[in-house]
Amino acid sequence: MKENKYDNEAFFKKYSEMNRSKEGLEGAGEWSELQKLLPEFAGKRVLDLGCGYGWHCQYAAQNGAEYVIGTDISTKMLERAIERNSHEKIEYRRCAMEEIDFPEHSFDIVISSLAFHYVEDFKPLVTKISRMTAPGGFFIFSAEHPVFTAHGTQDWFYDKQGEILHFPVDNYFYEGKRDAVFLGEPVTKYHRTLTTYLNTLLRNGFELLDITEPQPPEDMMDIPGMPDEMRRPMMLIVKARKRP
Repeated sequence: MKENKYDNEAFFKKYSEMNRSKEGLEGAGEWSELQKLLPEFAGKRVLDLGCGYGWHCQYAAQNGAEYVIGTDISTKMLERAIERNSHEKIEYRRCAMEEIDFPEHSFDIVISSLAFHYVEDFKPLVTKISRMTAPGGFFIFSAEHPVFTAHGTQDWFYDKQGEILHFPVDNYFYEGKRDAVFLGEPVTKYHRTLTTYLNTLLRNGFELLDITEPQPPEDMMDIPGMPDEMRRPMMLIVKARKRP
């Protein structure tokens, strides 16, 4: 199995206290923008890679999906998904996304939320996704923005008084492993450029339909630290369609 930080008891406890864990989709700052890009789910076969608590699986099922398969490497994530987001149309499976294996054209919609920055090699994964996606099907994902992952620490530079100076962007074109800190814990992530994200899709049979760098929603601006999120992009959302 690949690295599985989310089954670490201390890390998962901290993750479970995040707004997105307690409040679901409405507690995720990028949801208002991601929702706009989602296609119609009615009658569609859906795959959610790195499904976490299963919020997006539940959304697809409630909006008429024929069936939904949610995969995640974390046992704790899947336990919480079954507890909070079970549905007769949803099947949860424990599997690293790099190891998924479904027949050709198995899905009409493939989605992934904030998981690809944990994947070391993006290109073979997209090749698999392309094979599994039916012609005309959709591939929608969010990931940490390359500006956010480039330097690696994922923290601001501060002055002597502890005030934010700026966000560091360095070694942008050197793709690969980054030792980051998330929720106060060391986490391994992988940086890749915007060019790599987009060209990998184009070279694997997808056409680009939309690219969004979500800004903090107005109704979350009163959350401490949220106004600072206007100073640099944290996330990237991409919508693509499989060419016939």
